[in-house]
Amino acid sequence: MDSTAATSFPALAGELDVDVAVIGGGIAGLCAAWELTRAGQRVAVLEADRVAAGVTGYTTAKLTAQHGLIYAHLRSTFDAETARLHAAAQLDAIEHVATTAEQLGVDCDLERLPAYTYVTSPERVDEIRAEVEAAAEAGLPATLVTGTDLPYAVAAAIRVERQAQFHPRRYLLALAADLAARGGQIFERTRVVDLDEGDPCRLTTESGATVRARDVVVATHYPIFDRAGLFTRLVPRRELVVAAVIDADRDPGGMYLTTEQNTRSVRTAPYGDGRRLLIVTGEHFKPGTPGVQRRFETLAAWTRDRFGVDSLAYHWAAQDNTTADRMPYVGPLHLGADHVYVATGFNAWGMSNGVMAARLLAALIDGRELPWARLYDPRRLHPVAEGPAFVKANLSVARRFVGDRIRPTSHADSPADLAPGAGAVIRVEGRRCAVYRDEAGALHAVSATCTHLGCVVAFNDAERTWDCPCHGSRFGVDGSVLQGPATEPLPPRSLGDE
Repeated sequence: MDSTAATSFPALAGELDVDVAVIGGGIAGLCAAWELTRAGQRVAVLEADRVAAGVTGYTTAKLTAQHGLIYAHLRSTFDAETARLHAAAQLDAIEHVATTAEQLGVDCDLERLPAYTYVTSPERVDEIRAEVEAAAEAGLPATLVTGTDLPYAVAAAIRVERQAQFHPRRYLLALAADLAARGGQIFERTRVVDLDEGDPCRLTTESGATVRARDVVVATHYPIFDRAGLFTRLVPRRELVVAAVIDADRDPGGMYLTTEQNTRSVRTAPYGDGRRLLIVTGEHFKPGTPGVQRRFETLAAWTRDRFGVDSLAYHWAAQDNTTADRMPYVGPLHLGADHVYVATGFNAWGMSNGVMAARLLAALIDGRELPWARLYDPRRLHPVAEGPAFVKANLSVARRFVGDRIRPTSHADSPADLAPGAGAVIRVEGRRCAVYRDEAGALHAVSATCTHLGCVVAFNDAERTWDCPCHGSRFGVDGSVLQGPATEPLPPRSLGDE
């Protein structure tokens, strides 16, 4: 975001007729729109805020088929063919980005580097061995190594050659420009709030503008429409990121991941003048979990200790959605859907999965079926694979939905107890209010009930937002929607004489 210009596409006004309407301007939505426009379709992208500026604008941008310890899981839970198809789909996405960047002449810092998943505990080496065997069988150039260029020891790692990392925003803004040159349309600050699956489909925006389209793609990260029970099969999580400038000779030369210590992900990016930007991700948690600032401090301390950096240049957070069987949902939105498609559940691997989803959806809309279409079909049911995770996730939502209405509201008894920069859910005149005191001392109060499905929001002390613990919607302290699936803001509340 800091190294690219802001976008300024217009908001939609009035009525519009297109072949395909794409809701969401992140990597999945923009790539799908570009693929469809290139195929001759009349396409419009409808983005609630700015394109390539949501989750896609704040990603660590690993473009790899090496998704942690995934292939041993797929082989044992399903079969070797499932693992092979997943690998093929991810490798196809990587090569497609490389080819497209070259064809369009995009300088997007694309670097071909090895990807590693490592363990530091000797007791977990067998997990790495199993993953290397399954990944190699699936078609990846995978080997087992016991040494890396990280500045600390590992017990073992899977190394997968010729993966990639890049600057996704530069890449996507080039696609957006090419899309527009081919006749595609992009509308920003255009929040879609309703979908009528008629013939044609009809979309209604927050401002009252409408779009008629033969086909609709819902690529809003977390679907804003749920007609296939996806709300019960997706679990949102946030991860924190810190970044520091280092000299190029300290670059560990790859992309690294471990699930130990509540996840640690490491890579670098070009930063000019012989320097690199070290990017470290970890400390994942569910939205609505307290103590986010403390988690940032933990991640920063780990980075300073392992890499010897003196100061941090950036810090931010990203949100992902995980699925019960660890594979994305890409395809028809529900059993009866003929013209509405969805892309979601990228399991923290949104770069390769976003491109894969775009290519798959473009093929389906064009009447073609790629080999891995059934693998990612949202209508699939895997009771054995999904059952435990499904039950756990929905029990958690139920506990929050019911429990937050029974237990005490917060640690603050009244708005007067709030310090500057603090927020809490406080009962005021019998109603739960989400109350925030800004640095100047002014109070801001909105409803504490998420406008999606009614869970009670919680204050994020690091990002100063109201986050829904059930499905991951996020709101500003003024109640504005920052992240769906919610499409309506939290209504303002009066504090009386407070």
